[in-house]
Amino acid sequence: MATEIESSGTGERGAPWEQERRTALVTGAGSGIGRSVALTLADAGWSVVLAGRRAAPLEATAGLAGNGASVLAVPTDVTDPEAVAALFAAVRERYGRLDLLFNNAGVFGPKRPVTDLTFEDWRHVVDVNLHGAFLCAQAAFRLMRDQEPRGGRIINNGSVSAHSPRPDSTAYTATKHAITGLTKSLSLDGRPYGIACGQIDIGNAATDMTARMPEPMMDAADVARTVLHMAELPLEANVQFATVMATTMPYIGRG
Repeated sequence: MATEIESSGTGERGAPWEQERRTALVTGAGSGIGRSVALTLADAGWSVVLAGRRAAPLEATAGLAGNGASVLAVPTDVTDPEAVAALFAAVRERYGRLDLLFNNAGVFGPKRPVTDLTFEDWRHVVDVNLHGAFLCAQAAFRLMRDQEPRGGRIINNGSVSAHSPRPDSTAYTATKHAITGLTKSLSLDGRPYGIACGQIDIGNAATDMTARMPEPMMDAADVARTVLHMAELPLEANVQFATVMATTMPYIGRG
């Protein structure tokens, strides 16, 4: 069920409205990086569709948007093909087109050695991180291919784990490597239709999911600004892969 929420403008956030609004869909928009990206896009004048499993966090995100922001909250389980179809039908019905998908929904899964990882835990991580990303990308691709004017952009949320995995992260790491393959395939398949696809590989951003990590963190707003830059390039240009992380996190060599 789609619930349209117009911001009350009670916060300090604001947005320039000189340019015609473009439409973005952000999955996992109820918290963390997804919330930060959604609000940054709204501030920049985009109409933003918020997707996530639970309605209450999506409504909380919408309530933080600036005065006059156009925000549509659509509770969605991205692992369910019918729910994803309903999500994109809501986007089409409300806004008529989609200019950006930020494919962000994901889970870490339990930190366990591969010998102790249950199939159920493996399947849950794969369902959300890979199947969910595929279903949303496929639906976005179809909409962008058929709309007028044709085209759009898909930004997949990868991870530095696609390059430098942590111990005891088999399922998460495997899915993030798969996201890189999805990004490359979508990039090639999208060329005839004006659909650009890039990937942002994110290091330690300060969110509820990373609160227990004893490592340097960056603000989620730093990620959001990077996504905004990627999103606002003309479709003739594309950031294929970007890595954004806390400067001193342990990722490069032994640093």
